[in-house]
Amino acid sequence: MGGDNPPYHMPVFVLTHHARSPLAMEGGTTFHFVTDGLESALKKAKQAAQGKDVRIGGGVSVIRDYLIAGQIDEMHLAVSPVLLGQGENLFAGIDLSKLGFTVVRTVPGENASHVFIKKGNSTSS
Repeated sequence: MGGDNPPYHMPVFVLTHHARSPLAMEGGTTFHFVTDGLESALKKAKQAAQGKDVRIGGGVSVIRDYLIAGQIDEMHLAVSPVLLGQGENLFAGIDLSKLGFTVVRTVPGENASHVFIKKGNSTSS
């Protein structure tokens, strides 16, 4: 979770099937473990954010579920040229353009390309 002083410095809500007590770390990060689903985790994160942006991180199934639920308005994808064989397809069966997403910026890098996708905006930010 980032060692004794993770980089978040704010509450973090972790979706899990295993209930456990919150874990307070140095620097103001407290991990809260949410067992009652995506909507609950997002509601708690929004309450903790007090009007600020909420970032969602997770595996393919978590991101897909939030995308399908219409709860994501922009994404930053770091695409690295690593051959993994098989894996989950993040966008299988999801029409991003139909959901209103467009690519607003791409930044090539040596080890990864960064793609910024936003809902309802077709200009760079």
